[in-house]
Amino acid sequence: MVARLVIAAPSSGAGKTTVATGLMAAFAGRGLAVSPHKVGPDYIDPGYHALATGRPGRNLDAFMCGTGLVAPLFAHGARGCDLAVVEGVMGLYDGAADQGELASTAQVAKLLKAPVVLVVDASSQSRSVAALVHGFASWDPEVRIGGVILNKVATDRHEHLLREALGESGVPVLGVLRRAPAVETPSRHLGLVPVAERQAAAVEAVAAQAEQVRAGCDLEGLLALARSAPPLPDAPWEPSLEPVAGRPVVAVAGGAAFTFSYAEHAELLSAAGAEVVPFDPLRDEELPEGTAGLVIGGGFPEVYGAELSANARLRKAVAELAASGAPVAAECAGLLYLARSLDGQPMCGVLDAEARMSRRLTLGYRDAVAIGDSPLAAAGTRMRGHEFHRTVIEPGAGEVPAWGLRQPERRVEGFVRGGVHASYVHTHWAGVPETARRFVEHCAGLGAP
Repeated sequence: MVARLVIAAPSSGAGKTTVATGLMAAFAGRGLAVSPHKVGPDYIDPGYHALATGRPGRNLDAFMCGTGLVAPLFAHGARGCDLAVVEGVMGLYDGAADQGELASTAQVAKLLKAPVVLVVDASSQSRSVAALVHGFASWDPEVRIGGVILNKVATDRHEHLLREALGESGVPVLGVLRRAPAVETPSRHLGLVPVAERQAAAVEAVAAQAEQVRAGCDLEGLLALARSAPPLPDAPWEPSLEPVAGRPVVAVAGGAAFTFSYAEHAELLSAAGAEVVPFDPLRDEELPEGTAGLVIGGGFPEVYGAELSANARLRKAVAELAASGAPVAAECAGLLYLARSLDGQPMCGVLDAEARMSRRLTLGYRDAVAIGDSPLAAAGTRMRGHEFHRTVIEPGAGEVPAWGLRQPERRVEGFVRGGVHASYVHTHWAGVPETARRFVEHCAGLGAP
């Protein structure tokens, strides 16, 4: 059994990430092995969680992986830990559009049988906080709200009024946090600036968050609440695939420009028999020696367009690998990197397409079906994914598109060309683990043409 808490809020912007990361760091600082988790598809918050705990931040997404995998994936990540802290997404009861509670923090809390701590932005209220907390606590009797952390409290008098009001709610106050600029994390067009881009500043911010939580929260009360969670019957998820012979090298893009990845992808590739070798397209001028396949996930190539373009040797190596027919799986940032250009700056030229920044945010879950055969998926394979970007690529699909999408509107998108599968859609391979083995088979020259 792993003690566990879900950190939720009535809405986005209440301070979930600050509180969750601060709690992770504070408990890790006390010598506990803390397992960090994030509800939903977010890649950025888990980077801060990993910095706070020294363990990979892991996502729990009921839409992309299915409800049946939430508890096993949690148990896999939390194996051997003393405590798990799960940061929620949006408001507690917000989930996939038009699909009820699916993929909401409340649903994940129920699947994990975990108590919820509600982080409330108290900056513009006093007695009304009791009505708000009562409403959230009584909305779904299967969701157990075990405490409240009041954030952005102005003064001692303000705190007194809030505590007095909540004394009638039956939900204990487990923390009171004042406004503190040192704990804030800068944001831009897709949310927080990732850890990989801030480095020393990120370390300082996480340390400040930990100190704020230590000073303002009842850590013993929170730990006791976490330990009140019942045992989970679910066996941990395992990246168990029959390994392919030959141990082909799969190069995985990383560094500041390509920070979006799920930890389970590398684990599945390794389980399928690949030698997974990371590389940084901002720094490395060659692909890893013996590269037989390439995975380029999401990130911020638009921020580093000039630097990526300047690395002409690597761009040429990527183009040559793709031209050889080697498997290449690219998602979102990877799609842009494979285009002819991004905001007018030359990229790899693997795809006959131009990419540019846009004011429009494309965001949401996607039901997808593979249009053509590729090293990533056979035609007809159904997967669920997520789009999150402020860029456009023209054309939006190749002669053979990567996916046909069913929501929010029916359309095709992405490119399948030779061994390349490139798309805006992020997928979580734990939901369809055969994806990893199919890719490694093609890297080893064993896949069906």
